Amino acid sequence: MKPRHLILLLCVMCSLSSFAWERETIWPKGKMPDAQPHQIAAMTDEAGSKDFKADKHRVAYLEWFDAPAKGTPVQGCMILISGGSYMNCCDVGLVKQWRERFTQLGFQCVNFVYRTPRPEGIPIYQSAWEDGQRAVRMVRSEAKKRGFDPERIGVISMSAGSHLATLLATSSQTPAYAPVDKLDQVPCHINWAIINAPAYVTTDGDTGTPAMRQGYGTDVHLSPIFKFDDKTCPVSLHHGGTDPYTPNGSTLIYRELRKRKVPAELHLYPNKGHGAFGLERGIEFMRQMGFMGELQPEEDLMKRYASDDARRDKTTEDVWPEGKMPDSQEGQGKPYLEWHFPKELKTKAIQIIYSGGSYQGNDPDGFEVAPARRYLNERGMTVVTMRYRTPRPKKGLAKHTTAWQDLQRAIRIVRSKAESLGLDPNQIGIMGSSAGGHLTLMGVTSSMHQSYLPIDNIDRLPCNVQWGIGIYPAYALTDGADGHNANGGNLDSDLLVPEFSFDLKTSPMLFIHGDADGYACMGSVKTWEKMRAMGIQSELHTLALRPHCFQRTASPGTGSYTWLDRIGEFLQNVIK
Repeated sequence: MKPRHLILLLCVMCSLSSFAWERETIWPKGKMPDAQPHQIAAMTDEAGSKDFKADKHRVAYLEWFDAPAKGTPVQGCMILISGGSYMNCCDVGLVKQWRERFTQLGFQCVNFVYRTPRPEGIPIYQSAWEDGQRAVRMVRSEAKKRGFDPERIGVISMSAGSHLATLLATSSQTPAYAPVDKLDQVPCHINWAIINAPAYVTTDGDTGTPAMRQGYGTDVHLSPIFKFDDKTCPVSLHHGGTDPYTPNGSTLIYRELRKRKVPAELHLYPNKGHGAFGLERGIEFMRQMGFMGELQPEEDLMKRYASDDARRDKTTEDVWPEGKMPDSQEGQGKPYLEWHFPKELKTKAIQIIYSGGSYQGNDPDGFEVAPARRYLNERGMTVVTMRYRTPRPKKGLAKHTTAWQDLQRAIRIVRSKAESLGLDPNQIGIMGSSAGGHLTLMGVTSSMHQSYLPIDNIDRLPCNVQWGIGIYPAYALTDGADGHNANGGNLDSDLLVPEFSFDLKTSPMLFIHGDADGYACMGSVKTWEKMRAMGIQSELHTLALRPHCFQRTASPGTGSYTWLDRIGEFLQNVIK
């Protein structure tokens, strides 16, 4: 073969490989509803090319990517939906990332390209919704041919595409258009959704603008276009805490899903704007839900973190001087602290950790404490564990009073000794689980309120902290102030309990909570909402199907298994 001919052949092959994926228009000729002459269906990289001809790109289409490797157990399909304000389909890079990751995981991937820019004379989403319902029908109709289960169809989306994905997830029983052929007899529900930064979902922005009042106000609600019908699917919601397309939209969607007992996750990322975050959290959600095949057997957390090899030494001290403990009562035991110093100190910050136990008992060596302190010692952090007074006090005191006294005193002791130990007295965080999570909320939100009279110079020190970590905090809402949440915490009447002051020293928090916890995760969500309203950026992760003590045993590859890494990531961001 002559060199000139070889070069020509290579050019042809490269050209073919650039357009090797199969495109399939979703509407029969002349049957596309609400066709408007200014609309096209194209990703922005293609629409911006010099040889683009709009008249050849009027019809919404599916772009089928390469099939996953043979023999994968998933047998599912992921529909990829770009955002772009309903003005274009702009997320070329995200679609590529999603395609590569989900194909690797064994999913057939298909890019759904809907009509933009916004239609005229009808709602901004209407033509895209029509295209979306038709696209799902076509994907389902081709399941057998393409080798996936027609009831294993998920979507992943961004921004306006997430507004559309929310419609597909919640409102498939509401027809977006009149049938045009036999394909419209095929159901258009989806089976799960990973929804990133949904735009226009609150009424202060549902005409197509950023949320005018940031999603707050007695006159601001979730848009009524979302019907939450009986085919509403499990959803994983992801949103940045400073997104102008308000993260309160995601908290409101999440609440509606919970009211209907639809398994769901909510992931909120502090100090992040409009964007797609936490892809691996979405994958963990899919794995936990069983969309990626059978779960691996659950593993015991204490066995996974059984070693103290990263600890240099340990010291113990009492919380109170002899005879000075306030509200002392028989049978509550003596509170104490244990300092756990790492072999290799990598940060001057200090983490205080304690367990739950319904304020009836607490265990500084149990599964709610020991794995976390070992994890943090491995990362070079000093950990102080606390045994606080239990069971609950008598004499008319609230269930948490003596524990709160112990915590305020413990923080002051740690602050008083930090500098002499080469640590930072202004980099202290607290962490508790269950009742200990309630105690953490007391420590984070109410440090300017004294729980006891000063007894010595240590009590002249402040007891505020720089961060808090709440693991399934209990008793945070009025419908479960002393037990399980009667309403799941989902109603507007389920309020945060009055003992949380939310004073001027309130610090950022990380919340991790099981979606199926009887001590409802809405306590964490509503605290997150309150903190955001105060201008405090916190982080939150809820875990689908998971109960109280979600981490005690967990299956590899799920959020309940990797939860300690959320703590590590959070601390990287809050420690100065």
